[in-house]
Amino acid sequence: MEVALYGICPYTTTQVLIQGKWSMLMLYHISRGPIRFNELQRHLPHMTNATLSTQLKKFEKSGLVERKSYNEMPLRVEYSLTEMGKKFLPVLESIEKFGYEYIDYMKEIDE
Repeated sequence: MEVALYGICPYTTTQVLIQGKWSMLMLYHISRGPIRFNELQRHLPHMTNATLSTQLKKFEKSGLVERKSYNEMPLRVEYSLTEMGKKFLPVLESIEKFGYEYIDYMKEIDE
């Protein structure tokens, strides 16, 4: 992938934004409403804390996810989609639809 096309080519730009093994699942879980770090970790039990933290920071920096910290003890932090992140929801829904259709296709060819 030619990263030089980031910000120029829509496909490269989107691919850079959502690259990573866990990105799609993270965005899916965050899209369901504000979620705390540990709750997100429970949804992705094979993902390390470091990887989750790094990916969340990447999503924050890119403007897809926002981190909201509450002035409480113990400290409460929640992650949610930004307005730009919410624009990705139709893409997630299309991927889900395609995924189900492809699963059905695989079942048919295995029979």
